[in-house]
Amino acid sequence: MSSMPTPHHKSHGLARRALLASCVAAAAMTIAPAFATGIATVQAKGAWIRWLPANLPAGGYVQLSNTGDKPAVLLGAESPDYGNTMLHQTVNKGGVSEMIHVDKITIPAHGHMAFSPGGYHIMLMQPRKEVKPGDKVPITFRFEGGKTLTVDFEVRKPGASGPGSMKGMDMGGMHDMHPQKP
Repeated sequence: MSSMPTPHHKSHGLARRALLASCVAAAAMTIAPAFATGIATVQAKGAWIRWLPANLPAGGYVQLSNTGDKPAVLLGAESPDYGNTMLHQTVNKGGVSEMIHVDKITIPAHGHMAFSPGGYHIMLMQPRKEVKPGDKVPITFRFEGGKTLTVDFEVRKPGASGPGSMKGMDMGGMHDMHPQKP
């Protein structure tokens, strides 16, 4: 007898390879959602950074809106333009304002979260390049589940108070703009 494979052996090998390839493809489709990065239910508007001279830390401000049916849990932020980017909150303790690091912020389902001067903000430290008024700085927000949202922030002068003037606006509905405690 010959030791050459018969046509039956060849087809059996091809069938095995086809089965293996389909298993790998099925596994890839199952795993792929775990690596998805976009968070379609959270949108940002009015993103800006209050620039400070001499490489002093800068503050980032934005309004995040969650249109989803589930809370979105923000775990942190990062920027290629800054070596250190953290979530902070300004709190008043005994008449003295103090900034504290925040580990996570929950944006309620169908709710909003305002990062604004004197409240929650993104603390941007250790610029990796020269950042000046008029520049755009990308900041990527990291959410639970590996989701991310990248937003371009407009850099503004130190006296800036945000996108457009808020003078004369009715702020009566703004009480729901702060997150629920996690």
